[in-house]
Amino acid sequence: MIAWDSQGDGVPIVFVHGITDNRHTWHRVVPLLQDGFRCVTLDLRGHGESSDADDYSAFAMADDIATVLDEAGIDEPPILVGHSLGGAVVTIYAASRPARAVVNVDQPLRLGDFARALQPMASMLRGPDFHQALQLVFAALGIDKLPPDDRAWAEDLHARARQDVVLGVWGDVLTATPEDLDALVGQLLPHIEAPYLAIHGADPGGDYVTWLQALVPQVTVERFDGDGHYLHLVEPERFASRVRTFLPS
Repeated sequence: MIAWDSQGDGVPIVFVHGITDNRHTWHRVVPLLQDGFRCVTLDLRGHGESSDADDYSAFAMADDIATVLDEAGIDEPPILVGHSLGGAVVTIYAASRPARAVVNVDQPLRLGDFARALQPMASMLRGPDFHQALQLVFAALGIDKLPPDDRAWAEDLHARARQDVVLGVWGDVLTATPEDLDALVGQLLPHIEAPYLAIHGADPGGDYVTWLQALVPQVTVERFDGDGHYLHLVEPERFASRVRTFLPS
């Protein structure tokens, strides 16, 4: 069972949260967009109020979007907005199914880079020091930029994160070679035909933008410098306005 909510009327927008989070992460954004859009928020499998599953990969989670669209009676290509893990999930969905547009919120897609950073922590993540390792990962996300109530919400979810779900999400990142991961992404991204906006809370670094543009020529990459990972909660009005102006008419 995938838990979801729907607010507003109009063109459907599906919002997908990040790892350890839930659909509450969009609580500041949806009220700004529900005038003119049907805003659907969901809890991915193993998160929030949704059921557990045998497969927690981002590929399997893309099916959660399809499930919600079917239950919501939405039969037109949706706008997809995904934060962090959700950015990967909506990207996978758009590479295999029709989408009106995609907005990726602070999820770099060159997974080989992430694997190189994460794999040295594999033993900690798989053992009794899981939560300590996870805090090291989250420490670099700029969570201090969040409003106090949102920061407390995020920190509580990080502290209660389930090891089985996190390891399920990061399974391939922890076991595959960075080169194989980059090859997989390189095969996936060219299948995306929808307009694609990637917004980062900081510089994604190096030649990342050039790399992404080579695979998704229609991509627009922008930065909300200084906002950190949860930029949609730090500047919800700016974020909602940018989503509105990006969307195809």
